[in-house]
Amino acid sequence: MDRQDIQALEVDVELIRKLDRNGPRYTSYPTADRFVEAFNADSYQSWVAKRNLGGVQRPLSIYVHIPFCNTLCFYCGCNKVITKDKSKAALYLEYLKKEIAMQGALFQGDSLVTQLHFGGGTPTFLSDEQMSELMATIRSHFRLVEGGEYSIEIDPRKVNAQTIELLGDLGFNRISLGVQDFDPDVQKAVNRIQSVEETWSVIGAARRSGFASVSIDLIYGLPKQNLTGFSHTLDRVIAADPDRLAIYNYAHLPALFKPQRRINEDDLPSADTKLQIMSMAIQRMTAAGYVYIGMDHFAKPDDELAVAQRMGRLHRNFQGYSTHADCDLVALGVTAIGKVGPTYSQNFRTLEEYYDSLDNDELPIMRGLELSADDLLRRDIIQALMCHFALSKESFEIAYLIDFDSYFEQELTELKTYQGYGLVKLENGWITVTPKGRLLIRNIGMIFDKYLRINQERKMYSKVI
Repeated sequence: MDRQDIQALEVDVELIRKLDRNGPRYTSYPTADRFVEAFNADSYQSWVAKRNLGGVQRPLSIYVHIPFCNTLCFYCGCNKVITKDKSKAALYLEYLKKEIAMQGALFQGDSLVTQLHFGGGTPTFLSDEQMSELMATIRSHFRLVEGGEYSIEIDPRKVNAQTIELLGDLGFNRISLGVQDFDPDVQKAVNRIQSVEETWSVIGAARRSGFASVSIDLIYGLPKQNLTGFSHTLDRVIAADPDRLAIYNYAHLPALFKPQRRINEDDLPSADTKLQIMSMAIQRMTAAGYVYIGMDHFAKPDDELAVAQRMGRLHRNFQGYSTHADCDLVALGVTAIGKVGPTYSQNFRTLEEYYDSLDNDELPIMRGLELSADDLLRRDIIQALMCHFALSKESFEIAYLIDFDSYFEQELTELKTYQGYGLVKLENGWITVTPKGRLLIRNIGMIFDKYLRINQERKMYSKVI
């Protein structure tokens, strides 16, 4: 397979309009809604104890969830606590430190960390002193390698240059900034007023502090958005020259996310306008020299994600695309999701349950899943398609001792329909996603999702485009 052409992309608006539907983003397979409460803290500890059986020692990735935000963004579907009471962060930090110590004890002597990510919420809701204290706690229980990939999500409205410099001193070397849209009407409609100047100030501070990567997040499909306004936002973003860019599709699911009920649905752009915005954004970013990684992500050609994709090393996990396919993921904080061996685990969603579990000296694991052989096979197939847009049937036959065509007879029949649309090629023992099919990769991945085949309910998922 020619990996040099992997960045190619073709936008067929009519076909996208025809095939657009609800579906998972596949940051995991099976998806988190398939987790079960029968998988608990005891199950998790059992798998941690045997994660390196066979002599293969995998490094660790750590995710830390800070749930607090000062203000409510109406579009947000994240697990967060809206408060201006800083004492809540102090209490949360005490419990988080206890969880870190408990997790660290499980990995004692086997705690090499190559990847760390702080998400939320707003991680910098913590004061500089609290952030320093938290990083010191992590380092006291885990071994963070020099030059690892250590990233943090930033709300540019809530941070200054001094804090950015401190984050660099603490070891963070990658930063992700929420922007969404610079149009004043859009910002007012979603209750997120954010100036270009304060955003650029944070980016400048990150560059001066030696951050290796700056990423910007945008969202299309927000209320009051139109082609002209979003084009002006892209002008400013391209001028800022970020290393990576994510352009997410807004999923309006007010039945699931209460803050979205504050959005006037009459202000939402039409499906056609959304498609036009998406198509324009892709054209603008590729014309500016960015590589289309997949889903909604772009990166400079020399960025680690683009390099990993060209070399066949790209991976997808709960934080999105990653270069660390071999890591087990330790989840810390309320609602955080981790992965150890062939298992997933998720912490309790509410602060009360999270605190109660730790008060009882138990890991705050609410649910999880031990993957079957079929789950692992399908997970690897979906990963290959979403990260590399291609897979070799023979490689899966060797790895999983199956006859691919027999095992996936029904799926291959469905793929022939997509082949007729020009979205995939089925030839020479390969399944290859065409440039036209890459924006619809979630549709293609769904064909291999056994759980969706059993239960076709998709209302809880976002639209593919």
